[in-house]
Amino acid sequence: MPKAASTTSPVSVPHVGSRDAGPTTRGSRLRRIMRSQRRYLPVHIVLLTGGVVMVFPFVYQILMSLATDQEVMSVPPTIIPETLHFENYAEVFRKLPFLSQFWTSVIITVGRTAGQVILCSLGGYAFARMRFPGRGVLFGLLLAILMVPGQSYLIGQYRIVRDLGLLETPWGIIAPGLFSAFGVFLMRQAFMGLPNEMEEAARLDGANQWQIFWKIMFPLVRPSLFAVVITTVLWSWNDLLWPLIVTSREENMPLSVGIATLAGQHSSDYTLMMAASTMAMAPIFLLFFSMQKRVIEGLAASGVKG
Repeated sequence: MPKAASTTSPVSVPHVGSRDAGPTTRGSRLRRIMRSQRRYLPVHIVLLTGGVVMVFPFVYQILMSLATDQEVMSVPPTIIPETLHFENYAEVFRKLPFLSQFWTSVIITVGRTAGQVILCSLGGYAFARMRFPGRGVLFGLLLAILMVPGQSYLIGQYRIVRDLGLLETPWGIIAPGLFSAFGVFLMRQAFMGLPNEMEEAARLDGANQWQIFWKIMFPLVRPSLFAVVITTVLWSWNDLLWPLIVTSREENMPLSVGIATLAGQHSSDYTLMMAASTMAMAPIFLLFFSMQKRVIEGLAASGVKG
């Protein structure tokens, strides 16, 4: 006897991935994303405001380098000049030996940076990984140097450089900046963060102290080395006091001192100072944007560890 057909039709359950449930799922997901973004809206506003405040002086400097002295000195201040005076940049080359001062700044920056990378990494490795008598006392004296203002030993540095016959030369400006107590401290902290097992394994393989440093430890602290490079480049490029003491002739001055000479006792060429400063900071901006990833890694790794 055949079975009677069932009168109850099966209930169709929509699949999770069906078209009927799609718009509802997408809409709820979008609402969740919008709610989460609204929570961070005050943070974004604060960061955007801070970014505008930090960028505005650079934008204002570029605009004023194309203005006139009257517009720079006007009250209320002029933000956008009426006419762009690109001849201000050509005037800088007539007032200053810009190219020679530029190359002097490059030589000083490269020399100081190379010296600090070598000496600070060697000193930091010695304090972190080597055992020798008086290590704690020497490191305490090194930290004490950080608490002494640099102006207090300018006279001693000047007499040493004068006796060496290095006045009016880039090497007289470079010499005191070849070493940095902060750089040694930073590299010591980086080397202390490395595991001891790597050094012990290298010793078992027959590596000497120099091979352990150069082939194993040195490549592992590259982020901290970039932090030393960044701070040294910025400090050397913008250094004013020591080059002002060592040099007196315009052709021997770096850019930082040459631009400062545009400020006279009774009057100052503000537009030329703005134009010269814009050209002087251009290489630093190019260096930063070309090595942005390395810069961020170096600054993130410069925290104190251990």
